[in-house]
Amino acid sequence: MQSRGFSRYLAASACGSVAAEMQSLAIGWQVYQQTGSFAQLGLIGLAQFAPFALLMPLAGPVADRHDRARILMLCVLLQLIGSVLLLALAHSGTHHTWPIYGVLILFGCARAFAMPAASAMVVNLVPPERFSRATALASGVWQAASIAGPVLGGLLYAAGSQVVYASAAVLLCSSALLLSAVRPLRRVSAQPVSISWHSALEGLRFIRSRPIVLGAISLDLVAVLLGGCSALLPAYAQDVLHVGPRALGLLRTAPGVGALLMAVALSYFPLRRRVGRWLFGGVGVFGAATVVFALSHSFWLSLAMLALLGAGDMISVCIRGVLVQGATPDALRGRVGAVNAMFIGASAELGEFESGMLASLFGLVPSVVLGGCATLLIAALWMRLFPELRRADGFPVQPAGA
Repeated sequence: MQSRGFSRYLAASACGSVAAEMQSLAIGWQVYQQTGSFAQLGLIGLAQFAPFALLMPLAGPVADRHDRARILMLCVLLQLIGSVLLLALAHSGTHHTWPIYGVLILFGCARAFAMPAASAMVVNLVPPERFSRATALASGVWQAASIAGPVLGGLLYAAGSQVVYASAAVLLCSSALLLSAVRPLRRVSAQPVSISWHSALEGLRFIRSRPIVLGAISLDLVAVLLGGCSALLPAYAQDVLHVGPRALGLLRTAPGVGALLMAVALSYFPLRRRVGRWLFGGVGVFGAATVVFALSHSFWLSLAMLALLGAGDMISVCIRGVLVQGATPDALRGRVGAVNAMFIGASAELGEFESGMLASLFGLVPSVVLGGCATLLIAALWMRLFPELRRADGFPVQPAGA
C-alpha cells in the first residue's frame, strides 16, 4: 500500500513538473522574442511570486489541516486551467504579453498551496527509516522531469507554442488522476489547526528557534536569489551563444542533468556525516560554476557549468530537505514547509526578477558574474553567522510516533 502510494505520488510529481518546465521554456522564449527585454524576462518571475507570497502564510495551516494529496490535486487542476488559457492565447495570435502575466499569477496561486503540501507529503508515504532515501529519490524524479521538460518543450516549440501548451495540459490531467489515487501511510496529525495568520506564523517562530534550520533555509534563499541565472537563459541563448529554442532546451536541461546524477549518487550513498560542510560545499560549487558560465562563450562549456551548478545545488537541496523535515514535528510540517517554500519561491521567482532588473542596469554578462561572486561571499558569511550549521555532523531524527 505504502509503496503504491509513493509510486503514484512520484509519477504525478513527474507529470506535473514536466508540464511546468515545458511551459516555462515556451513562455520565456515567447516573451523575449516579442519584447527583447531583460526586464520583461524578470517580470515572469515577479508575476508568479507576488500571489505566492500573499497566499503562502495561509497555505501552511491548510496543509496541516487537510488531506495533502487532495490539496495537490486541486492545485494541479488550477494549473490545468492556466495551460488551457495559454493555449487559447497562443491560438488567438495576440502579441500582448500582459495576458501571459495574468496566467502566471494563476500559476503562482496554485504553487502557493502546492509547495507546503508537497514538502510535507513524502514523510507521510514512507516509513521513517526510509525518509532520507525517499527524499533523495523524490528530488531525483523532480530533476529527471526538469531534464525532460525543457528538451520536450524545445522540440515541440518548433511546431508552435500551441503544441507545447496542449501537451502540458495532457500531462497535468494525468497528474491530477494519479494524485486522486494516492493514500498516505500516515495521516495528517489529528490535532486541530486554525487557519489564521497567528497559526501561519507558528512555522516561522519554529524556524527562528532552530538555528540549524534557519541557517539552512536562509542560505538557500540568499544564495539562489543573488546567483540564479535561469531567467536570463533565453537572452544567453540568443545574444551570447547564438542558438535557438532547441539549444535553449538543452541549456535549461543541463542543471537538471547534474542534479539528477547527484541525486542518484545520494540515494545510493546518502550523506550521514559532516552534513554542514557538504551543504556549504554545494553552495560554493553553485556560485563558482555560475561565474564560469557567465564568462563562457562556448555552448558546450556553458552546458557543463550549468550541469555542475545543478549538482552543487542538489547537494544543498537534499541536505536542507532532510534537516528541515527531520527537525520538524509532523503537526508543524505544513506550516514549516510553507515558510521553506516561501524562501524557495523568493530565491527562484524573485531571483528571476532581480536577475532581469540587474541585467537591465549592468548588462547581461556582468550581472551574472556579480551574482555568482555574491553567492560565494554569502556562503562564507553564513559559515560565520551559523556555526552550528557549519559543524553539523548528522541529521536530526524524529522519535518513533512523533
